[in-house]
Amino acid sequence: MIPNVESLQRAKELEAKTKEYRSFKRDILKTEDQRYQNYLNKKQHILSYYGATEKDWENWHWQVRNRIHDVDTLLKFISVSKETEKEIREAAKHNRFGISPYYLANISDEPNDPFFKLSVPSIAEILDTTGETDPMNEKFTNPAGSITRRYPDRVIINVTNICAMYCRHCQRRRLIGETDRHTDQKLIFESIEYIRNHEEIRDVLLTGGDALLLSDSTLESILKELRSIKHVEIIRIGSRTPVTMPMRITKGLLDTLKKYHPIYLNTHFNHPFEINKRAQIATTMLSDAGITVGNQAVLLKGINDDPFIMTYMNQKLLMSRVRPYYIFHAKSVRGTSHFIPSLKTGLSIMEFMRGFTSGLAIPTYIMNAPGGLGKVPLLPTYIMDEKDGVFTIRTWENKLFKYDDNH
Repeated sequence: MIPNVESLQRAKELEAKTKEYRSFKRDILKTEDQRYQNYLNKKQHILSYYGATEKDWENWHWQVRNRIHDVDTLLKFISVSKETEKEIREAAKHNRFGISPYYLANISDEPNDPFFKLSVPSIAEILDTTGETDPMNEKFTNPAGSITRRYPDRVIINVTNICAMYCRHCQRRRLIGETDRHTDQKLIFESIEYIRNHEEIRDVLLTGGDALLLSDSTLESILKELRSIKHVEIIRIGSRTPVTMPMRITKGLLDTLKKYHPIYLNTHFNHPFEINKRAQIATTMLSDAGITVGNQAVLLKGINDDPFIMTYMNQKLLMSRVRPYYIFHAKSVRGTSHFIPSLKTGLSIMEFMRGFTSGLAIPTYIMNAPGGLGKVPLLPTYIMDEKDGVFTIRTWENKLFKYDDNH
């Protein structure tokens, strides 16, 4: 078949539109290869420092025990200026930090390194006096146990305050405190009983903290009870361990989870550099075990508030068998305002992705309404006008067309 002139011209136009993005993608692929080599080198440095082995590195218990939570140890593995060191020390006095050896090995000395920004305390955290400690009003949506309830058919059970790495933009930083602790089993039992007595609840999310910081046996005891409740259809697990400590995804864990399908796991990749080869082993293992993995990114100023970065990250997630689920507009949590982008930026990113990647790679852009009022989807405006049932609608290329709803 010989294509017509119009088809060839249109294909040429579309190819030209991708030129900048393709150039960006070539450059970032080269950077990723170098970063992974740097990770392997720093990993050896950390193992040598702790007198540890490769087997230790792949043991998630070792990773948790050896989280870096003091500035002196941190500075053995990262290079910063004297001024930055002073600021880190000051920030660490006010806000706890903890970084898994795995995540630390991924930090580079580049000035705008996303791993650094996401994990290392910043002076901006204490200079910021805006925001709230509990912007979601979770203490007022807790009807029993450790439950958070905002919707008719689903609830959260907060099972721990422990994470493999304490993200600097965390919405629950108020719960981190100075001590690691799992939720008291009495509160867990009370939460499950509440669900058992409310047949409208069909969907339960286990989170914290990070739900996969529970032992396999503790996690199974919760899953077994939830699966004994007939009206509970879906169990979800919230965990950033595929990103911050992928060695937590073990055969033993997967054997446990497979008993209680359908299980969904939502994780939290925020930058394409986090989706490295080691993390992809974890996401592949989860998918092979029949666990549907979704990603809940947060739009963060200076980290991923860029249309090319966000597009590439979501495409890479799909290649890693992770479904882009949400992009959250960063919440107004005290100490995190330096991460909050403009709403206009978020909408422009969504508009870019609508034209330049498939719908499968486009998550829903979400803002959590203040006071625990729930999620609100945010979309660019495509309906430009409506009169007497006739709509004026624009396309991703800003071309207008009419749609008559009266037909």
